Amino acid sequence: MFTGLVLGTGRVEAVEALGAETRLRIRALFDLDAIELGESIAVNGVCLTVETFGERWFTAYASRETMSVTNLGELGRGSICNLERALAVGDRLGGHIVSGHVDCVASVAGVRPAGESRIYRLSFPAEHGRYVIGKGSVALDGISLTVNGCGPDWLEVNIIPETQKATTIARWDAGRRVNMETDVIGKYVERMVAPWKGGDVSGQKAQSSSAITMDYLAQHGF
Repeated sequence: MFTGLVLGTGRVEAVEALGAETRLRIRALFDLDAIELGESIAVNGVCLTVETFGERWFTAYASRETMSVTNLGELGRGSICNLERALAVGDRLGGHIVSGHVDCVASVAGVRPAGESRIYRLSFPAEHGRYVIGKGSVALDGISLTVNGCGPDWLEVNIIPETQKATTIARWDAGRRVNMETDVIGKYVERMVAPWKGGDVSGQKAQSSSAITMDYLAQHGF
């Protein structure tokens, strides 16, 4: 579990292609100390497991599934990426709850200045639009951001100077593909209420809808 508060950036030192799978060697460009074997580190918002490590560097494996739904395949030797270690119990939750499980890849549609900030507009597959709400949270390449405005297949975020300095976002321009993870709470809520709405559960149509109606609630004092 992560918070979307990027610790700093890293540089890809090696990419080992294994068919549809990949192994990455990444060197942190900040003081990434006490790395542990098997710990989770988010790379551009993708939760990866440390296989080997040394001073400020580690290797991690990305499966076929991970490569198919993220932008990790676009990383090459010398690429810069965002890094975040997993949340420790007792740490401040300064961003929002981020799982490191990417929903889709969004595309930067445009960038415009707003004082010292920049406003980025991104487009994404419309099936994820129901999880994006104004003033809600979204993780883009692992960065926890507040949604300024949104539509069925687009959103806008305001990027302050500190975020521009601490992450890769200052390098984004039109056409850039970024990993997008929507708010996990919304997905759980949708899953839990689906049976009551006659919705889809685990790929199966609910067998019956809820007997609870507005009339039922009124009759029982609600």
